[in-house]
Amino acid sequence: MAQVINAAADGAFGTRFAALASGLRTHMARRQTFKRTLNELSALSDRELADLGLHRSQLRGIAWQAAHDARS
Repeated sequence: MAQVINAAADGAFGTRFAALASGLRTHMARRQTFKRTLNELSALSDRELADLGLHRSQLRGIAWQAAHDARS
């Protein structure tokens, strides 16, 4: 005889879904910060970047660091 058990998932699914949603929000906020920072730095001239002690090849790394160091 087969037995069917109808039991609630005791919130495990809800907890995992909330963690997934939170991770997605964090990722989107970081991505937005990365894009905004990269666009702002890319708009500077080579002379302005040199005045800041930066080279154009460093911009993606700086934008990544800004996005991941920011408190989201």
